Amino acid sequence: MRWTPKISCLLREELSSVCKKQDESTIFDFTTPQDLLKYGLIPELIGRMPVICTLHELSEDALIDILVKPKNAICKQYQKFFEMDGVRLEFSEEALKEIARTAIKQKTGARGLRSIMEKFMLKIMFSIPDRSDVESCIITPEVVTLSQEPKYGYIKPLNSRNKVANEK
Repeated sequence: MRWTPKISCLLREELSSVCKKQDESTIFDFTTPQDLLKYGLIPELIGRMPVICTLHELSEDALIDILVKPKNAICKQYQKFFEMDGVRLEFSEEALKEIARTAIKQKTGARGLRSIMEKFMLKIMFSIPDRSDVESCIITPEVVTLSQEPKYGYIKPLNSRNKVANEK
């Protein structure tokens, strides 16, 4: 079969009808080397690209997995920092979802997770070492949106522990 302009036009029409059916996030799945050439890339560069692939935005669940599952996950790193000060750090499930939603809203994806967390964790990290009465710190969605302080678990003073033991 010989390639003719008429066949090319028919294929282009067919492709455009297929693309209209797809939403905008998958339009780049149909990219061809000819498209890159029309866009302005030089043939030498296009020829050195053996594979053209597209990337899609990560879902909320995928971003949460990135926050907690890897060996060196961001949440685990912060928990280790707090552990050095003798404080147990916990993230509520809703807080993790709020962090992921913020990354999606900002369109920063996984690369923006650390900067989102640093915005609210920095103040907490510098205030914890000065407080010897704090045993645990729980991050809630309100902390992520910078509208509230985290929930702290306090160490009971030694005197109150002795009173409870003496009462028994």
